[in-house]
Amino acid sequence: MKAAKHGSVAVITKRKGPDTNTAWAQGGIACVTSDEDSFELHVRDTLEAGAGLCDENVVRTIVMEAPARIQDLVGLGVHFDEREVSGHREFDLGREGGHSKRRVLHVQDVTGKEIENALLKELGRQPHVDLLENHMAVDLITAAKLGFAAEDRCLGIYVLDENTSGVETIRSDRIAWAELASRARGFLWENAFDRQHCIGMEEYDVSEAVRGEGGILRNNRGKDFMKRYDPRGSLAPRDIVARAIDAEIKRSGAQCVFLDITDKPVEFLRERFPNIYETCLRFGIDMTKQPIPVVPAAHYQCGGIKTDVNGATDLPGLYAIGEVGCTGLHGANRLASNSLLEGLVVAAMSIFAASARDVLA
Repeated sequence: MKAAKHGSVAVITKRKGPDTNTAWAQGGIACVTSDEDSFELHVRDTLEAGAGLCDENVVRTIVMEAPARIQDLVGLGVHFDEREVSGHREFDLGREGGHSKRRVLHVQDVTGKEIENALLKELGRQPHVDLLENHMAVDLITAAKLGFAAEDRCLGIYVLDENTSGVETIRSDRIAWAELASRARGFLWENAFDRQHCIGMEEYDVSEAVRGEGGILRNNRGKDFMKRYDPRGSLAPRDIVARAIDAEIKRSGAQCVFLDITDKPVEFLRERFPNIYETCLRFGIDMTKQPIPVVPAAHYQCGGIKTDVNGATDLPGLYAIGEVGCTGLHGANRLASNSLLEGLVVAAMSIFAASARDVLA
């Protein structure tokens, strides 16, 4: 939508518009909005979670740009959960592992889905944006591949139209990429860490927000074990919690540990976590009455195509935004709810950077 102010845009997706990783994001977006919080605290928490491998300048830029990008979403109709305090409304902020303050804006436990819905609705109103569903990226078109330019750059993309089985050529010298960039050059990937989600249940990731709202991790004997591994207990960052769970499982021989939030009121859990509540019920688990069995699970790629804070790669015209990119924000382990934040901020900054250089083609 921001790029469409400078020219025509094609959005290419291999399935339908809503079929994205964004739609699966439950927890929310980390952003400093409270007087009790600060940019410095958010930066510190991010650097600590990244285990010394973050780029501090990138961290500061993204954290400080966050409030403006949240206002973008609010302007597009995303209604983050609110609460009433002393006669006025304010964001109902969640807290998640690794965060020293409550700073996670959310829409119940379906934040990503609500953001996706709002973006797609607005996208449909844009006269200069074409959404090409059921189109799969095949390869980049570059000057070097065509062999007619001394300096390499992006010139377009080949895509497979799955409806016709035909390959189409789309001409553009500005592409924001989510896959296959290594086909253009073999040395773009950097700092690849698989981020462990500490609370996966079979094929379903249980939101970080459950621990943030008071969920306690217990072993097969019902004991709260996390304080033996980290003074923050069940609110430690996910990599620490994942290793602790793994150690407990190996020590006891049990198949899992348990996430227990049964001390919270039933109505609170149903209202705050409607999607998780219903999903657990389908597995035969009532989270209001019994703890949820959980194990560590691979969750997020911390690393990928090396970019600057604007999402620009070293191949002119090629941008990488979101989980596919490596800006330096996450380091060795992503702080909870910094993923939607990174995608939101870097997407906006890439347009600012590109339009500052020349008009988008």
